Amino acid sequence: MNDGMSEQPYAELGLKDDEYARICTILGRKPSDTELAMYSVMWSEHCSYKSSKVHLRQFGDKAPETDVLLVGMGENAGVVDVGDGLAVTFKVESHNHPSYVEPYQGAATGVGGIVRDILTMGARPIAVMDSLRFGEIDHPDSRRLVGGVVAGVGGYGNCLGLPNIGGEVVFDPSYAGNPLVNALCLGVMRHEQIQLARAEGVGNKVVLLGAKTGRDGIGGVSVLASATFDEESPSKRPSVQVGDPFTEKVVIECCLELFERGLVTGIQDLGGAGLSCATSETASHGGSGMLVDLDLVPLREPSMTPVEVITSESQERMLAIVRPGDVDDVLGVCTRWGVLATVIGEVTDTRRLQVRWHGEIVVDVPPASLADEGPVYDRPFARPADQDALQADTSAALARPKTGAELAETLLRLAGSPNLASRKWVTEQYDRYVLGGTVLAMPHDSGVVRLVDDSDRGVALSLDGNGRYARLDPYAGAQLALAEAYRNVSVSGARPLAVTNCLNFGSPEDPDVMWQFAEATRGLADGCRDLGVPVTGGNVSFYNQTGATAILPTPVVGVLGVLDDVNLRVPSGFVRAGDVVMLLGETYDEFDGSEWAWVTHGHLGGRPPLPRLPAERQLSNVLQTAADERLISCAHDLSDGGLGQTLVEAALVSGIGVSVTLDGDPFVALFSESAARAVVTCADADVDRLLEIVADHDVAVTRLGRTGGDAFVVTGEFALPLDTLRETHESTLPRHLS
Repeated sequence: MNDGMSEQPYAELGLKDDEYARICTILGRKPSDTELAMYSVMWSEHCSYKSSKVHLRQFGDKAPETDVLLVGMGENAGVVDVGDGLAVTFKVESHNHPSYVEPYQGAATGVGGIVRDILTMGARPIAVMDSLRFGEIDHPDSRRLVGGVVAGVGGYGNCLGLPNIGGEVVFDPSYAGNPLVNALCLGVMRHEQIQLARAEGVGNKVVLLGAKTGRDGIGGVSVLASATFDEESPSKRPSVQVGDPFTEKVVIECCLELFERGLVTGIQDLGGAGLSCATSETASHGGSGMLVDLDLVPLREPSMTPVEVITSESQERMLAIVRPGDVDDVLGVCTRWGVLATVIGEVTDTRRLQVRWHGEIVVDVPPASLADEGPVYDRPFARPADQDALQADTSAALARPKTGAELAETLLRLAGSPNLASRKWVTEQYDRYVLGGTVLAMPHDSGVVRLVDDSDRGVALSLDGNGRYARLDPYAGAQLALAEAYRNVSVSGARPLAVTNCLNFGSPEDPDVMWQFAEATRGLADGCRDLGVPVTGGNVSFYNQTGATAILPTPVVGVLGVLDDVNLRVPSGFVRAGDVVMLLGETYDEFDGSEWAWVTHGHLGGRPPLPRLPAERQLSNVLQTAADERLISCAHDLSDGGLGQTLVEAALVSGIGVSVTLDGDPFVALFSESAARAVVTCADADVDRLLEIVADHDVAVTRLGRTGGDAFVVTGEFALPLDTLRETHESTLPRHLS
């Protein structure tokens, strides 16, 4: 059994002394080289969630009562009932570290991996989104990183023929050495088509299908995902997977035919940890054993060792469990699609995962010890020593614009700032309308897609986060990210149903970081309970830091909502002149952590805007009702940059100006980032009915003015031509990144 290693380098593989000792106890002996490699990848943070499990349990413990969940946390992705016998599955995951080392392939394989997660649930992938974060836009490395990541996301998704319907791009100094690349995929199926990653049925065959196995990505989850970055990071390029979207496309179609014909009893993709993960998880979840012969695995390089074969993260591969009588049909389907497929093992009754190489058993372990029984740490956490001082340093003393000219200059400066400027330079590299199901995409607040060709039913998706808010107060920051995504879905007219999340933080071994993580997780779990939207699954990404400097705590939250009729969806831009413009929700003097404080003063301190979750639910109900009754022609949420930025974006969508009159302090009215607010427009004939709905739900409303003209006018303060706003808004990213 032992591969000849006397002193095993478990520390170099990322295992702690006590973890290695526990492996020896589980096995009753020292592990073989191959077993040790498998434990090192399966017990990594990426695969085992060993530092986050104790906190993630809140998502189940505090989950709201709902009948929409068909598959919850614990599978490759959650599945939600959206009516008419249809179900959708969606999930967001990180590919942060690989994208720093090799931006194009890191981002591309991030898309490929999340698409396969959706495929394993039995669904046809129909759309993708991404949440991207980089260092300052003028940082010397930003052009390389942004250009490579955007090209990788676009290149892989475009080749798969999947529309990219939205997301976010954020710039902040904390991400300079550690960009965040979070990718989301959405898939659709009928209820009866759900697949699970389980190896059941003694004697059933284990079929590996897709690309050959190579040395790319070996140990990626332990080499990259559980390590911080330093000047040696470029040497880790071999740990980055290499993607082939054309192979993935035929694998998708091949698998969908296998599902349709009922030829597989279980399915799992090969992503992080490769065969180590796919074999151990399917065997563990099926309560079975498995015998795998690595000699049968098709290899790109014949000289590969068993350790390399079992831990390779080569892309575009799937593991299927197939009844013996169906093997020929499975292989026939794969041959017709041009997909390589090989029987590499079978399901056994041993409750052991056994792996053979050159006739010798090199792995003999309980599969659950790899997949489900890894270490669980309740790591110490403590409120950072500087947290009180940070929160005491409010924005109250910062100089505010007072005159109309100063307000106009501030509006222009924000509209052209890196985080508020047009994302057209990015989104034009993505195909947003392929497949013909896209109803709304960027620059609208949420992406909306029709689910199937013969129905008007659709879903809306939004993906949001704010690291500055979370730095000031991680509990409130997580809730504000949730609230913004919830609000973005609501303004489209959709009914929010469920949540996915990607939690990006620094080292879990730092008590300050763990406090941020614990607070953010608690805030998100409480927020989902209060909004009535369950968490269906997601991802945790730790060790996002350069040296001792961690990124801003960045919980990214995706919310999915359903539209019974996509023809009733509401766009985020003005659609005609002469409409009445109204503000729904209340505005407060809330500027700590705001874009205004950061862009004009470089200031980060104080407390973020107060999350107002009951008000978010009331606002959502108003928006849904108004959309269903066709009362509103446009709806746009208020978030970063406040009312001023919202009106700029709404006006520039179709080049329709707006004139408004503001009550009270115009600075607060224009730039506050208070939550639970949205701008809507409607015809004069619909105003009274809209006001009735607003009153019924106890939502504050302010009549601002009207759409029309070719300028953004604030009565008594300033008038800015739309041409000036467009030039400012759309030139920033091309100027810095082209």
